[in-house]
Amino acid sequence: MKLKLRLPLITSLFLGLATANMFAQAAAAAPAAPNHFDKSLLDLFIEGGWVMYPITVCSVLMIWFIVDGFLKTSTAKLYPADHVKELRTLFKKGDYVGAYAYAKEANSAVAQVIRAGVSLSPEGKTMTEEAIISEISRIQAELKGRASYLSVIGVCTPMMGLTGTVTGMMKAFQKLATTGAGDPSSLSGAIGEVLVATASGLFIAIPAFIAYYLLTNRINKGVHDIGEIVSGLFRSFPYDEIAGRRVGDDEIYASKPDWNASPAPAEKA
Repeated sequence: MKLKLRLPLITSLFLGLATANMFAQAAAAAPAAPNHFDKSLLDLFIEGGWVMYPITVCSVLMIWFIVDGFLKTSTAKLYPADHVKELRTLFKKGDYVGAYAYAKEANSAVAQVIRAGVSLSPEGKTMTEEAIISEISRIQAELKGRASYLSVIGVCTPMMGLTGTVTGMMKAFQKLATTGAGDPSSLSGAIGEVLVATASGLFIAIPAFIAYYLLTNRINKGVHDIGEIVSGLFRSFPYDEIAGRRVGDDEIYASKPDWNASPAPAEKA
């Protein structure tokens, strides 16, 4: 067991010392190189190799998921002030049919939760609370599901950069074996692929993880605030007076049993 643990460490150490020795020999034999920061982004993109293409795609997706996530978790999207005010007014009037109609037309998370609760309020407190919890869980799962793609990007992009590092090291050692350490110019392309690919993967992964945790906290706070608003509205809800009435227009599938609709199963002998 100890041998299995030490073997990757010894291999990594050997590769690191060999790489450092190769770079040291190349730096000693090479003339003064131009400043790396004088290169354009296109030059760095080309130097990074083929892994720059999927990393670039991940960077575009990261920006899209960040912008989309922060917009969908904003107060104006989850519980707008005018929606909350109107729903509170309708609840104070006892106009639950109007509250259902307004919540159905309003495009906000809190309105969706209110609609789910009011539509099942004639079935009693237990069914209403279950409908509210189910709708809040659905909204939370949807928002966290979209934010989780940032975590996927944060995990995958360093692996892509590591893949570019491995392929670049393979090219570097291949060139070193064929040309020797006396020709550092032949190693520059492979070495550049190693450094640029790794840095690019980390450059995308770090903000992706930061945005993921920020969005997760925003989602948790938003869902908690929605729960507080809905709890306040249903605190003194008149379940007894509304029982048996039709509030919403959701289709009801269950009805009284019709024992003659289908033949009864035959009894086993």
